[in-house]
Amino acid sequence: MEIGLLYSRIRRDEKLLLSELRDRDHDVHKIDVRKERFGIHDPPEPFVGLDLLFDRCISTSRSLYVTKFCAAYDLPVVNGPVTAETCADKVKNSLALAEAGVPTPKTEVAFTKEAALESIESFGYPCVIKPVIGSWGRLMAKIDTRTAAEAILEHKATLGHYEHKVFYIQEFVEKPGRDIRVVAADGEPIAAMVRSSDHWLTNAAKGATTAPFEPDDRARELVATASEAVGGGLLGIDLMETGDDYTVHEVNHTVEFKALDDTTDVDVPAAVVDWLETVVAEDRTIGAEAK
Repeated sequence: MEIGLLYSRIRRDEKLLLSELRDRDHDVHKIDVRKERFGIHDPPEPFVGLDLLFDRCISTSRSLYVTKFCAAYDLPVVNGPVTAETCADKVKNSLALAEAGVPTPKTEVAFTKEAALESIESFGYPCVIKPVIGSWGRLMAKIDTRTAAEAILEHKATLGHYEHKVFYIQEFVEKPGRDIRVVAADGEPIAAMVRSSDHWLTNAAKGATTAPFEPDDRARELVATASEAVGGGLLGIDLMETGDDYTVHEVNHTVEFKALDDTTDVDVPAAVVDWLETVVAEDRTIGAEAK
């Protein structure tokens, strides 16, 4: 298998993947997208003749555009541009989950400070405001008072970029001090872990502690449905426990898995490469077309 690993920075996750691919004697081409030029008709030379392009760009904008170009060139890429666009934007992510009937936190979007404050007041305190684009828990805020809400909205409104003027507001979900990260391929869990923290944010990137988790039938059902809703592929699906059920609050399309690999007995990079081999063998492109 000849595979092009699209990247803008090689993290430990990519090192694990590269090692596994090379151990299996696959021909791996590391392609730094920062050094390439993308014409509207012809692909960059390093893209030509590969069995599969694997998007591992850390930059959201690069991921979105490079997968779009791959689809335009009719080159096989995972995850594809529809999956990338749906997962990268929290509004599109929430809409896709809701349309598929996946339980997800109550969410409202507003475009002015005044309308956003009305949303916050309707949810009551605490509630949560998030950037529409972003990861690792950055720029998220738990809002406990009207004074805090006014200050945060004023701050976002003056940041300049139009995305900060899309106010994405959610109910605050009372969870048992943890959430669940499931890495899945084609909707089938590879491995899962719980991420626990005294802080309301339980991202591993924020220092949460991790432990293995075995998804039950309901979690598996939601993972499969959420995966299909966003276009499928290799995904990180985040769930929170809500009494006797779960809510899915996010699906990630360039999922990091190093913490999961350290936490569980599953060889995560090996399972990912197993899946890539299946994709190539079946000549599939994941998440390139709208559902």
